[in-house]
Amino acid sequence: MSFFSDLALQYIDGEWKPGSGSWDIIDFNPYDGGKLASITVATAEEVDQAYRAAERAQTAWAETNPYTRRGVFEKALRIIEDREEEIAAAIVAELGGTHLKAAFELHLVKEFLREAVQLALRPEGRILPSPADGKENRVYRVPVGVVGVISPFNFPFLLSVKSVAPALALGNAVVLKPHQNTPVCGGTLVAKVFEDAGLPAGLLNVVVTDIAEIGDALLEHPVPKAISFTGSDRVGRHVATVCAAHFKHAILELGGNSALIVLDDADVDYAVDAAVFSRFVHQGQVCMAANRILVDRSLQAEFTEKFVAKVRTLAVGDPADPATHIGPLINASQAEAVSALVEQTVAAGATALLRGTVEGNLVSPTVLADIPEGAPVLGQEIFGPVALLIPFEGEEEAVRIANDTPYGLSGAVHTGDVERGVRIAKRIHTGMIHINDGTVHDEPIVPFGGEKHSGLGRLNGDAMLDAFTTQKWISVQHGRSRFPF
Repeated sequence: MSFFSDLALQYIDGEWKPGSGSWDIIDFNPYDGGKLASITVATAEEVDQAYRAAERAQTAWAETNPYTRRGVFEKALRIIEDREEEIAAAIVAELGGTHLKAAFELHLVKEFLREAVQLALRPEGRILPSPADGKENRVYRVPVGVVGVISPFNFPFLLSVKSVAPALALGNAVVLKPHQNTPVCGGTLVAKVFEDAGLPAGLLNVVVTDIAEIGDALLEHPVPKAISFTGSDRVGRHVATVCAAHFKHAILELGGNSALIVLDDADVDYAVDAAVFSRFVHQGQVCMAANRILVDRSLQAEFTEKFVAKVRTLAVGDPADPATHIGPLINASQAEAVSALVEQTVAAGATALLRGTVEGNLVSPTVLADIPEGAPVLGQEIFGPVALLIPFEGEEEAVRIANDTPYGLSGAVHTGDVERGVRIAKRIHTGMIHINDGTVHDEPIVPFGGEKHSGLGRLNGDAMLDAFTTQKWISVQHGRSRFPF
């Protein structure tokens, strides 16, 4: 496909060029295995070139009138709107997203670009009083400088733009490394959009590479002052450790093991709809997905029957077909891992109410019940179409089960009494939770992030100021200070 081959390059200091590494990343279509592109990896030297270009360009960009800066994001938004059909097709091809998923991702990308337009004007200074006579304390919000962004494969376009656009809007420069399974949608496509929108050269650089080639060069490099990483908690722990050792600010958006709780007064049909979407959207490859579906025993039989019946209606197959609900997992190793996890859990005594099959990277839905307490599947993130149905008796047990995980990203509570739902939600150790809705949500102005192993820091809205700017105190002595010597 020319779309992919045209973008199968590194983008450094405003130039498109091949990497100089000794091997290539092959970009495959996860559904049919077709080769989309071949990209020679960037080396540690090219990472250095990218960061140095960003450092050179950032000073002038920070001094650019924010009204001028925001024009870039207005243009980027128009470009995406004009090319929406083409970009949606790329999302379907490169990551196996369905048409519904592609539309959902593009909608959010446009919303975050609209927010970036406003964000450029949001930094405000303060004047604070001083105990010293004649002194004026000024506190400025200034860009951190250069930001490193590492994005994942599941929502690559969105989760790259989500950090890249705010960082740029606030006067920073960026070096972006997309996941090796989605180098175009998560990387070079972002560069092309901003290049066409008139972003000056050097402010956004994209390096397509792998830790096998560059090690920790992207994290350890002296130029970036902040690293925004989205991915697994295992890798996130390493990113945090390296950043701390090099005095860098780390913003970590990591995995989840969210619980969707159905209380005894819930609307069962509605809760079933919310649970099926929350578990199976994008084949379950969503950090906010409802890994665990907790149902009050009084509703267990009705909910289970209706849930399994609805899951059976989900169409599995070619993501290019608009009727498909569930497309392929991102690669064979992911499909094998999900299948092995199901095998392990059933062998330990769980009941498969619906047992999925594996054909290539296509994994059809599995629904498990009667899961033994302490089974490994209960405490981990499942990045695939596997639902766990867990009964509980009363609110206390629901809260205990929901909190029995090292993660704390999202969640949901279904109830006929909204304030009851809020009371329970406050007791769940999670960064985000939704009453009478699904678990998968993201909005541009709300604080997005997790607790425990689900991450550090927040993104979106005013949280972007904390992520990508720093505060600088400048005092002015209008009189004369007295010094003791």
